[in-house]
Amino acid sequence: MFQQRTNQNRLQSAISMADLIFHSAAHNVRERHRFAIMSIVNNVIQVVIVVAIFLLLYQLLGLRRSAVRGDFLLFMLSGVFLYLLHVKTVSSVAGAQGPASPMMLHAPMNPFIAIASAALSTLYIQFLSLLVILFLYYVAIRHFMIEDPVGAFMCFLVAWFTGLAVGLVFLAMKPWAPEFTTITVTVYRRMNMIASGKMFLANNLQPQMRDMFDWNPLFHIIDQARGYVFINYNPHFTSLSYALYLGIGIFCLGLIAEFYTTRHASLSWEARR
Repeated sequence: MFQQRTNQNRLQSAISMADLIFHSAAHNVRERHRFAIMSIVNNVIQVVIVVAIFLLLYQLLGLRRSAVRGDFLLFMLSGVFLYLLHVKTVSSVAGAQGPASPMMLHAPMNPFIAIASAALSTLYIQFLSLLVILFLYYVAIRHFMIEDPVGAFMCFLVAWFTGLAVGLVFLAMKPWAPEFTTITVTVYRRMNMIASGKMFLANNLQPQMRDMFDWNPLFHIIDQARGYVFINYNPHFTSLSYALYLGIGIFCLGLIAEFYTTRHASLSWEARR
C-alpha cells in the first residue's frame, strides 16, 4: 500500500497484468465456495440436470428420431455444453465490475482486468466440467469417439469468444441503463434456449424455420460442432466463419462502447445527470 511505484517496461507491465488477471480469475472461481472444486461440482450437476430435462422432453415428444445418427447423449452434450458456455460467459462478463466500482479505486485494477478475469474464470470452470463429464461418460457408461476433437474444441472456443463479445456490449450498456440491461441479458439467455439450436439439426429444418435462427452465431457454432463430433453429419447451412467474424465485430463494438463508458462514468454519475 505504501510502496513506491516504479516505472516498468512493456514486458514487466504485461507480466504484472497477467498476474492480476490470474488472481482475479481465481477469486471469481472461489467467490461462492471456499474450494474451487465445489464450483466445478456444482456446474457438473447443473449440466447433468439440463441434459436429463432435455432427454425427458425428447422421449415425451418423440423427437429422438430427428437427432443425428450416432450417440444420442453425445448429441445432447454437444449442444448443452456450448449453450451453457456461451450464456454463462455473457452473464459473467456483463456482471463484471464496471468503471465506477469501488475496486477500480485501487491503482492496479482496471476494467480490462475485471473483464478478462470474468471471462477466463467461466472458461476454466466450463472446460474442466466438460472434461469431467466426458471422462465419466466414457469410463462408466459407453466408449464413444469424437471424429475431430480439434475442430470440436475450436467451436468450444468460438462459443466462449462470442459470449465474451456479447457480454462486453451489455457491460458497456449497464452504467447507462442498469435495469434495462439486466432484463435484456435475461431475455437473451432465455431466447437462446430455443434459438441456439441445441435440440435439433440445421439440416433437418425447413427453410422458413431455419431463417428464424440463422442470425444467431450460437446456432452456427453448435451445428458446426456436431459436424466435427459425428462422422455421419455434415452441416450444409451453417458457417463457423460467420460466427467468428460476427463475434469479432461485436467485440470491437463492445470495446469502443466500454472505452466511451469508462471515460464518462464516475462515482458522481447520478449527480451529473
